[in-house]
Amino acid sequence: MQTACLLSWIKSPMPAFFLDSKDNPKIKHLRALIEQNAYRKKNRQTVLEGTHLSLAWLEQKRSITSIFTTEAAYSHPDLEKIVSLYDGNVFVLSESLYKDLSTLGTSLACLAIVDLPTSREALNFAEDTLILDNIQDPGNVGTLLRSAAAAGIEQVVCTKGSASIWSPRVLRAGMGAHFSLNTYENVELEDILSKFTIPVYVTSSHQSESLYSKNLRKQCVWILGNEGQGASKYALEKAEAVAIPQPGGQESLNVAIAGSICFFEMVRQRL
Repeated sequence: MQTACLLSWIKSPMPAFFLDSKDNPKIKHLRALIEQNAYRKKNRQTVLEGTHLSLAWLEQKRSITSIFTTEAAYSHPDLEKIVSLYDGNVFVLSESLYKDLSTLGTSLACLAIVDLPTSREALNFAEDTLILDNIQDPGNVGTLLRSAAAAGIEQVVCTKGSASIWSPRVLRAGMGAHFSLNTYENVELEDILSKFTIPVYVTSSHQSESLYSKNLRKQCVWILGNEGQGASKYALEKAEAVAIPQPGGQESLNVAIAGSICFFEMVRQRL
């Protein structure tokens, strides 16, 4: 039997409902958004996990569709703050059902369904830009978005094959960086690269000049390639390759670390 009973004992301006069945349509919808990229695209929604992301989202004056939590977490001050900024229903789950859905484990119980934003502006071919060329690890993508936002890069392009920017795992790694960026997904590199009117750099450990020999004081584009194969042949042909000196002799750096080094060398030169 599917249960969705109103919890009258919860003192909140928003109605709270208890859900205890994994077969409840709302739970099925939530699980599919967490686990299936195609389902997220079809429904134009995703899931924010944890109070930090939900609060950051609301502080950007964006709306939340539904919130799912547990009885133990409902009265926590962090969740109360989120609920005070929210004007929809709160669904309270059993601890076991929530744990089955959660990917964070020990964090305060908070899963929020939100509508996927659309890019409000056309890609600006004269502004600092990060291009993720088939980067597939969600942790790397989220970390790069976070570093880019911290370095003042405001637009990020992901080519086909890259991890979905709005997947819960990428959102978690990005820690809210998404919300201050203009993002563009499923872009063909061949369709945009020639349109940039500023220098375009690609990281490569082969046939490259040192990152530290470049003048990065003006706007530029950074291309970072696949974790295993590196940047695409097209990117290496059309962009200026740069390498990060590694006197310790390692073959390569993690792509998120390499990208962050590039971004903050750019920041250092512009101070």
